[in-house]
Amino acid sequence: MGDTGKAILPTFGALIPEQIKVQDCRDYTDERRKIGRKDGTIRTELGHLRTCLRWAAENRMIEFAPSIERPAMPAPKDRYLTRAEIDRLLAADCEHHIRLAILLMLTTAARVGAVLELTWDRVDMVRGQINLRVDGLGPRKGRAVVPINGTLRAALTTAKERAMSEYVVEYAGAKIGSIKKGFHTACENAKLKGITPHVLRHTAAVHMVEAGIPIAEVAQFLGHSNPTVTYSTYGRFSPDHLRKAAEVLEFGKVRQVR
Repeated sequence: MGDTGKAILPTFGALIPEQIKVQDCRDYTDERRKIGRKDGTIRTELGHLRTCLRWAAENRMIEFAPSIERPAMPAPKDRYLTRAEIDRLLAADCEHHIRLAILLMLTTAARVGAVLELTWDRVDMVRGQINLRVDGLGPRKGRAVVPINGTLRAALTTAKERAMSEYVVEYAGAKIGSIKKGFHTACENAKLKGITPHVLRHTAAVHMVEAGIPIAEVAQFLGHSNPTVTYSTYGRFSPDHLRKAAEVLEFGKVRQVR
């Protein structure tokens, strides 16, 4: 919300709720687009504004929450890494903390923010679990308690031996605020274009669904509270998606006569 405020407040901060009109939201959207912000980002920003106003109305701090118009939900991105591309990325020349962050995102389906905030006290090597949630009251969107697989266990064991701070992904004993530059370099060295950290979360989800993992389990892994959201985004990657429907349309099929 603090980061969102830096974008929202210059436009809406001086207005009282009843002054906010739909046209203000549209003007905000146009201005953000002009400086290169994607519709998904703008939608999130305006969504945060709407959440704050609704909370204020529910707590009787304001009389009512005005309507906040947002851009339409962007179409799901289809870009994800194949296994060969994953191998190239993990083998690419980059610093150790970047490779560990990449592996964590791929094997836990975590967002980059959750990975950079991960501390060793939430890594349970005995039970083989990672708790991506900060605490009971902290960020929970898209965060879950996920298993540690063999590949990740080996990397974490090495990282723990070298650890100089409480953070799993660290640099010179300090927490890392961003891996944008290092991640970009790794992708360049792997000869991969158009890859962002979020693509790795998408990649993890796609590979689980393609392997036939039930949508409900994938949803739990991604930290989705509603499996319907998971299905709407990833259902098409399931090997059985619409297969029964296609079989019904077996017209002209030669039938054996007994």
